[in-house]
Amino acid sequence: MKLSVAEQTEQDWPDAWSVLAPAFRAGESYPLPRNVSEADAKKYWIKADGYNAVARDVSGGIVGVYYLRPDQGGPGDHICNAGYVIAEAVRGKGYAVALCRHSQEQALTMGFRGMKFNLVVVSNEAAIAAWQKAGMAIIGTVPRAFRHPRLGLVGAHIWAWLVLI
Repeated sequence: MKLSVAEQTEQDWPDAWSVLAPAFRAGESYPLPRNVSEADAKKYWIKADGYNAVARDVSGGIVGVYYLRPDQGGPGDHICNAGYVIAEAVRGKGYAVALCRHSQEQALTMGFRGMKFNLVVVSNEAAIAAWQKAGMAIIGTVPRAFRHPRLGLVGAHIWAWLVLI
C-alpha cells in the first residue's frame, strides 16, 4: 500500500469534506448531528491548536484524514486526542492502521507523550480492530454512551496509547 500523508492545507478542505461528510451523515461513529453543516463540521474537525492530515493513494485520490489536538489543557496537554475517517470506497484495506501509526509518529514529533480516543462506538468493529493493530488499548467502556441510528443506545470505548519516556 503506497500512501502519501501530508499536513492538510486550506486547499485540501473540499477533498477532506468529501471523506468526512458521508461518515458524519451516517451518524454511526462521530458525535455530530447527522445534518451538521459543512461550516460546523470544519469548526469541529480543524482546531487552531491541532494538526490535520490528509492521506492520498498513488493516484492522488484522498483515502483518509485525521486530526491531532491536545486532549486537555494545562497539565494534561501532553496527551493528544485523535480522530480518523477513511473514504468509504477504500475501507478494509489497512489505511486506518497506517494513518493511526502515522499520527502516533506525528504526535511524538509534536511533543505529545500519549494519545487518547474518547469515543469509539462498540459497534465499530473495523475501527476496534485497526486501533488494536496500531497498539492502542481499551481502558474503559461507557455503557449506552452513543445514540446509534440503527442500534439505539450502544457503548463507547475509551482508548489509550502511552509512550513511557
